[in-house]
Amino acid sequence: MKINKVMTLVAALTMVFSITACGSNNAPSKNAEPAPSTNTTVEPVVSPEEVVELQPEEGATLIVWESKEERTFTDEMAKQFEEKYSIPVKVEEVAATDQVTKLTQDGPSGLGADIVMFPHDNLGRAAEAGLLLTNEALAKETIANNTPASIQGVTFKGELYGYPRAAETYALFYNKELVKEAPKSFDDVIEFSKTFTDKSKNRYGIMWEPGNLYFNYPFIATGGGYIFGDNGTNKDDIGINSAGALAGLQTYVKLKAALPIKSADITPDIKRSLFNAGDVAMDITGPWELAGYKKALGDKLGIAPIPTIDGKPAISLSGIKAWYVNSFTQYPNAAQLFAEFASTKEAQLLLNEKVGSIPTNNEALASDQIKNDPFVSGFAQQVINSQPMPTIPEMGNVWSPVNAAFPEIWDNGKDPKEAMDKAVQQIKDLNGGATK
Repeated sequence: MKINKVMTLVAALTMVFSITACGSNNAPSKNAEPAPSTNTTVEPVVSPEEVVELQPEEGATLIVWESKEERTFTDEMAKQFEEKYSIPVKVEEVAATDQVTKLTQDGPSGLGADIVMFPHDNLGRAAEAGLLLTNEALAKETIANNTPASIQGVTFKGELYGYPRAAETYALFYNKELVKEAPKSFDDVIEFSKTFTDKSKNRYGIMWEPGNLYFNYPFIATGGGYIFGDNGTNKDDIGINSAGALAGLQTYVKLKAALPIKSADITPDIKRSLFNAGDVAMDITGPWELAGYKKALGDKLGIAPIPTIDGKPAISLSGIKAWYVNSFTQYPNAAQLFAEFASTKEAQLLLNEKVGSIPTNNEALASDQIKNDPFVSGFAQQVINSQPMPTIPEMGNVWSPVNAAFPEIWDNGKDPKEAMDKAVQQIKDLNGGATK
């Protein structure tokens, strides 16, 4: 489905939903006919009768790749899908950020999963490599059911590829027993840590992954830095070493006093264990930790936006997690059916229940389960101050150089400008090789 069709249909659906919301408190009639269009490029809003019924291939079996953190959800989806369609589904653990690379190697040889899942910043690389089937048969249903932002995230160069299942950014988790009120600024975090951090006792005021661009983006973007210019589409305009980025990185450097350990010594498992035990007072992480942290801390758990930097609201990276169908699958119909089945309202509410994710499905977002959840609503505040990750293929060239630069600054005291200048040159070199 081309971009003019995708965005036109998104706009049409948004208008219909807005008119319905303003005109009545009741859902539209199931049998209501859409108004005729005077513009031949506008596609009608999908009705239940128009939804394509794909027929799975005889003898189909499926393999799904899923992250360790969200495996419990997909195991349940696989069970339900098999009960409904009598199609066996095997779930294999592969980190979300590794799936496109693995599919590049395994897809053409027929060893890749039929259905994969990854954040939308990897979409351009996967699409240009021909690894994914477009979402054609179920496009109208997908667009009708999900937020416009999530549809934009799973669309690349006019083609709809994904089946959105969650919106994602990160926020500040804090232990209310240790921190009475969430800090407003990182200066407040540093002051608190002076009274709490004790390296000899393995106790720290705050923890996050200081070697990871994803979690460090607030120190780049809040002062005006960026990854790529023109809203993430200009590979030749790299802003991680701009004046605004370097200003924010001064706060990053100061935080070493609150977290005086090597970046490589902070893994998700270590951080999780210390936070659950009360040895870390605050943790910057994502909704995938919510279920476990709620279980460990109960009423002591709080979630707040990331502290401000130089008086400005912290800007985080956001992403859309979605299912995608491997273009080399032997069972494209069955795979598309699973991708749709595992991204419905019910599926997204189950994912929220299992791991605390933020739905993209419109009805799920409007449900009491989401609206009445103070933790999910806490993430929603941070989403307002987030920026979507670029989807151009060159985004894949950013992670390694920048994730090498941050430890140089954090561990070795390297000047931020020198470290980021080097990373920019490495990204440009990689971009030159990628684009030839």
